[in-house]
Amino acid sequence: MKAFQQNMQKLEGSDTQVLGVSMDSPFSNFAFGQQNGIAFPLLGDWGGAVTRKYGLVEKFNVEGIPMESARRATFLIDKSGKIINEQVDDAAVDPSKTVEACERHRLKG
Repeated sequence: MKAFQQNMQKLEGSDTQVLGVSMDSPFSNFAFGQQNGIAFPLLGDWGGAVTRKYGLVEKFNVEGIPMESARRATFLIDKSGKIINEQVDDAAVDPSKTVEACERHRLKG
């Protein structure tokens, strides 16, 4: 998320709203944002309903205890709600492809 924060000028220049979503509580997201200098909204998908709809739930078994976590993902969604670019897992950490996709989409519009 720090890398996205560092690219906010480029993203916002492409008429893009950046949102972070995690399965953490709003309290955890608030603390994470403050500790890491994140200025864009961090939304809590506590319970994982949205994460499931996007097919991003990863299941773990830690010492016999089943756990779920969200895979990292970045989606560029246009104003009509259509996903026009997607980065998942390791690719989602680097915002460069998302920044490029935002700029391409802006030039088309």
